[in-house]
Amino acid sequence: METETMAKVLVTAKIENLGDLYKAKLGLLPDDEVRRIEISDALVDTGATTLLLPRRIVAALGLESTSTRHSRGLGGEFLLPMYGPVRLTIQGRHCPVDVGEIDDEYPVLVGQIPLEALDWVVDTKGRRLIGNPDHHGEWGLDVF
Repeated sequence: METETMAKVLVTAKIENLGDLYKAKLGLLPDDEVRRIEISDALVDTGATTLLLPRRIVAALGLESTSTRHSRGLGGEFLLPMYGPVRLTIQGRHCPVDVGEIDDEYPVLVGQIPLEALDWVVDTKGRRLIGNPDHHGEWGLDVF
């Protein structure tokens, strides 16, 4: 009997300050001044709920604190600082999402909420994200 091991799924993620994007759309901020960052090795983590960014990236994007949330992790329970919003783009699909701030020692973690919003499903054998088969691979929503 073959044992399947969980493979890491890494993706390229573009993360942009949504407030900056709005100001640029209104003509109040030049597009080249929108704070954005591209991460080539964001880790897809289906055990995480939302998008989690290291402290240095939160600061570089100039995100504003919105709240703290009770959270659970491997180290137990803690309060997670929340920031945002940002526009997250993965493989051409984008969504707005608030982010949790984690220590700089951790990678960018893409959790379930953004995966659902982007309609991506983890293909563990292929170590990649694929379009939701329930939507024939197309970017879709369930509305019932």
